[in-house]
Amino acid sequence: MIDVLLIEDDLEILNILKAYLREFGMQVHGHTSPVSALNSLEIDHYDVVILDLSLPEMDGLEVCKIITKKYQLPIIISTARSDVSDRVVGLELGADDYLPKPYEMRELVARIQSLMRRVKGLKVSEASSFCINEKNMSISKDNEYLELTLAEYEILKLFLAKKQMVLSREYIANNVNAISWSSSDKSIDVIISRIRHKLNDNTKYPKYIKSIRGAGYKFIGD
Repeated sequence: MIDVLLIEDDLEILNILKAYLREFGMQVHGHTSPVSALNSLEIDHYDVVILDLSLPEMDGLEVCKIITKKYQLPIIISTARSDVSDRVVGLELGADDYLPKPYEMRELVARIQSLMRRVKGLKVSEASSFCINEKNMSISKDNEYLELTLAEYEILKLFLAKKQMVLSREYIANNVNAISWSSSDKSIDVIISRIRHKLNDNTKYPKYIKSIRGAGYKFIGD
């Protein structure tokens, strides 16, 4: 399921999109307030952001700037603004696509799905000290392969793909094939503890995996 963060101040449009996108296997988390949406990013996980530019409290371009600077999240700007400069600035700030209103909702679905295919195909940045070899199902750190079980490999791969995002234990269980969706929190904690050990990570002063009390874990490394 694709988790969509929709930042849209028109409540009617927001509710229509939530219902429509749900038919295509997407879970939409809607916010009419950009401040509320930004706060939710500190807690919840999303796969893509659909961002209107004409918002209360804060201009949409400023919201785009904050999200691209702090989170590695693809953004589709959707707005009735006709000024070409807004489109250019939005893309320069890091937005991945721009869809002017009004539009066919099916086109929005197609653009989300296309963007998700591109994102899924991305590898971890070469600047990272980690490198994923999907063919061999292995991960190396500083050019040295880590001895990982299948569950450890899939969880660490998930962390690397979702850097700086808080992942709940439920989310991890639902997105790692090597463990059951019904796995207990304790069993997931044990696997993550083993990953930390193999990364020589200090739980008190973590360099890579940080525990977020009451929420889950966040990968904070490079």
